[in-house]
Amino acid sequence: MSRIPFEQLPADVRQAVVDKTGRVHAARTVRGGMNSGIASVLGTESGNVFVKGIPADHPQVDAQRREAAIAPHLPASCPRLHWHLELDGWTLLGYEMIDGRHADYTPGSPDLPLVEAALTELQQVMAPADIEIKDAVGRWAEYAPPGTSHYFGGEALLHTDFAPDNVLIVGDRARVVDWAWPTRGAAWIDPGALALRLMEAGHSAEEAVAFVGRFPSWREAKPEALAAFGVATAALWREIGTGDRRPWKRALAKQAATLACALGRSL
Repeated sequence: MSRIPFEQLPADVRQAVVDKTGRVHAARTVRGGMNSGIASVLGTESGNVFVKGIPADHPQVDAQRREAAIAPHLPASCPRLHWHLELDGWTLLGYEMIDGRHADYTPGSPDLPLVEAALTELQQVMAPADIEIKDAVGRWAEYAPPGTSHYFGGEALLHTDFAPDNVLIVGDRARVVDWAWPTRGAAWIDPGALALRLMEAGHSAEEAVAFVGRFPSWREAKPEALAAFGVATAALWREIGTGDRRPWKRALAKQAATLACALGRSL
């Protein structure tokens, strides 16, 4: 998605932001990420604020509204949402500014224990019953082996995308960001999602599986459930890699197939 600077938003939208933050004296566009029409760090009278947003008619607008709805239910390892605005064709989220760097998942990285701590905290959070979010059974049903999608069911609140871009290191803490796809399901799914990203960073399948074995939800899951997750993840990334042949997506498809084999051997 093409990105515009804060100054190019309609005047009434900018004024609505000022009404929330106080005078804006600086605005810097953030270049990372792909799904925001605006992503800016604003220096304001009330401190720095991270603002992200998209046009209200964009296909991803429902995802951003889900992100806003789930924000009050997130643990302290996630940034606080200060406000949500919708007007003049734009929907904007104003977040606590997290001044950090992307997590390093490579073997031996000192960031790994911090990532483990953040995910451990998240594993204790249940999906709120009064918010309509994705359901893991429905998300993976077409990719899982026949008769296995029920294994994905549960009441945990899941992030499902532990790409290092979505985990910021701030001092001695990891903060989990970008909640466009909050999902209700089995708690072991998030460790499984992390395992694939560990492999992307250079861990073998065996090393990645051993790392996520630190989470009780993964250790306690049935081997059949984990094997079904491996098959579903491989099928999903095979589809993604076929439709979009950028090297990093094709590489993840190969890693997902390797993870599926490793999890299948646990049966």
